[in-house]
Amino acid sequence: MFLPYPPLSGALMPDYRFFQKGPNLIAIESANTDAAAQLIAQGFEKQFEEIGAADEKEALTRLADIRKNNEIDRYNFLAGAGEMPWIGVLTAAATWLTQKKKDIPAP
Repeated sequence: MFLPYPPLSGALMPDYRFFQKGPNLIAIESANTDAAAQLIAQGFEKQFEEIGAADEKEALTRLADIRKNNEIDRYNFLAGAGEMPWIGVLTAAATWLTQKKKDIPAP
């Protein structure tokens, strides 16, 4: 079987889950259910993201990047959503003026 790139050395990257309590954010391997239960018992809230990474530090970095990109996307969407009604109004006005011009009889 031909692989377009060499296989990764070692095992695949583990998945990490995130737990947050206030400003504290902790990444633990998904397989570590005991640590997850302890964090929940301490009042940490499980976040919905789950990310594959080489280690905890990389998982936290990737999560920060994902959240930052989501915030940028939300801002860009809202910025575009604010302008779209104006584009619609201008298009409607231009269409109305064009139709009005066609209704005027020639001298």
